This record gives sequence, C-alpha cells and structure tokens, in this order.
Amino acid sequence: MTTKENKLPHSEEQIIKILRKNYSIITSEIEKVIDEILLNKEGREIIINEITKRSNLNNSNTQIIDGLMYQKIIEIDDQQVIKTLIQKLPNGAINLTKCKYTNYQKLQNLLINKKFKEADKLTQRCLCEIVELNTKSKKSWLYFTDIQFVPKNDLFILDLLWKIYSKGKFGFSVQKKIWINNNKKWDKLWEKIQWLKEGVMKRYPQEFMWTIDAPEGHLPLFNQLRGTQALYYLFNNIEW
Repeated sequence: MTTKENKLPHSEEQIIKILRKNYSIITSEIEKVIDEILLNKEGREIIINEITKRSNLNNSNTQIIDGLMYQKIIEIDDQQVIKTLIQKLPNGAINLTKCKYTNYQKLQNLLINKKFKEADKLTQRCLCEIVELNTKSKKSWLYFTDIQFVPKNDLFILDLLWKIYSKGKFGFSVQKKIWINNNKKWDKLWEKIQWLKEGVMKRYPQEFMWTIDAPEGHLPLFNQLRGTQALYYLFNNIEW
C-alpha cells in the first residue's frame, strides 16, 4: 500500500462511527474505505487509537474490522506508524493475557500474517493440548466426548482470532451459522464451505484452500475426516 498523503475522506466523527460499527463480515466496499483512511496520517492515528481502546477493554469489544486494520497497518510503508502500532499493541489486536490453558500468541502471529495453513494445524494442536491438560490423556484429534473439556472462553478466543484476521470469513461460529442456515444438514455445510470434491471429502492438505480467497467458512478444518459428532458438540458450545 502506498503512503501518499491524501485528504482525509471523512471527518474524525465519521471515521470513528465506521470503526465502531459491528460488522459481521468485511466487504470490498468497507475495505476500500479503510484503505482511503489509511492514506492519511491523521486517519492512521485515529485507527490505531480506536483498536487500542477496544483491545485494552476486553476481547468481547474487539470488532471484526480490528484485525483487518492491524494487518493493513503492519503492511504499509511507514515505519513510524508501524512503530506506534507495535508500541501500543505489540502482540496483535486481541488481548491474550487472560487465557488460562495455553498461549495463543503464535496462532495470532500466524493469522496476522495470513499463514492460514500453519494456523489451521496449530489450532488443532491447541484444542488437543487443552483437552490433554484436563484429561491427562494424549490427543492427536478429538472425540465428541472431549469437547466438554474445552472451556468456552478458549473456544471463543480461537474463533475470534480466526474471524478478525479473515475479514469475518473464517471461524467455527461462521461454520455454525452456515450449518444452521442450511437446516443443520451436514452435506449442505460441506457443500457450502467447499470441503467436497465431486461429492467426496477433499484430500488434506492439497485440495483445501489456504488463502483469504477461500469460501466463507472454509477454515479452520476440524476433524474433517472423522465424522460429525465432535463438530456437533463444538457447535453446541458456541453461544455468541
């Protein structure tokens, strides 16, 4: 992104209103507005201040748009603004200090940098580690009986990380919404999120998509070759 200074496209009040709106997904039109705001030094400062305020409150205040703005700022050619962002939010847009069972910072770093394939593997590992801590039993994947050992706060954080660094496209809650909208039919869910190829579950990892251009709900994967029971119980634990 260029850092050429343009006239601020909106007033500060209008920008704050845009940034505080609770988007469920970021459209190309919204992203274009953010790009225009970021072309101006004052706009970049407003954006950094807004996402910092929300991060310092609690994670339920973090909006889908925050992750996109964080990603865009660290990609621009302006070392001073990047330095300011890192000083205020050194770890990302989500505050992970209160997570009890595992450290999700590595996952946040991967998602900030859009390394979705590596983030997907780490997400599965994080879920297994949480269950291992609570059951003292080694896990390579999860059975439906294991889902009860995943605290809702950890599931919320994992889901939030995926949503805010994917413009709202990825996450377990996104998959649940698609599932519900298709009358809880698993075959319809697989079809909508494109986990099928010619009616058969795609081969991991080569046939899945690992970019932001993947269909809504395509990521993260979860026990995709091990039936639906575990995912059913995981969906039931999502109350947000």
